[in-house]
Amino acid sequence: MKLSEILKPQFIIADLRAHDKKGVLEELTQIITEQETSLNKGSLLQVLLERERLGSTGIGDGIALPHGKLKGLNKLLISFGRSTDGLNFDSIDEKPAYLLFLLLAPENSAGMHLKALAKISRMLKDGNFRWRLMSAKSREEIYEIIIDKNEEF
Repeated sequence: MKLSEILKPQFIIADLRAHDKKGVLEELTQIITEQETSLNKGSLLQVLLERERLGSTGIGDGIALPHGKLKGLNKLLISFGRSTDGLNFDSIDEKPAYLLFLLLAPENSAGMHLKALAKISRMLKDGNFRWRLMSAKSREEIYEIIIDKNEEF
């Protein structure tokens, strides 16, 4: 699976405005629903917030991987946001999240969903990769960094 088939440059926010979990989920779903007009932002947000109630997807090291499965969706969708100030995402290490990948998957796609989460997690284990994402100057540069890193896997 190549992230270039799922993540599009227009699904990247280089400077998130939100300072809390709900706000950032709203921002990351907004950019998806602007492109994927058949999707309902409220439904997406509800799925993500329900998943967060089960346990935070803030995995530590400044990373959050919010995700959910959506009825009626027929493909994986990913958006990415960067918070230069960091935000409270109830991360397991109790530190702010700076890099957030939001993943939406079809309701009956456990394998595809888990493979995408695993790939993104492996990529983010690389401290240099995280630093490059934080240092990037634009949405396009962030996109190139992600796609280049994906080629290593």
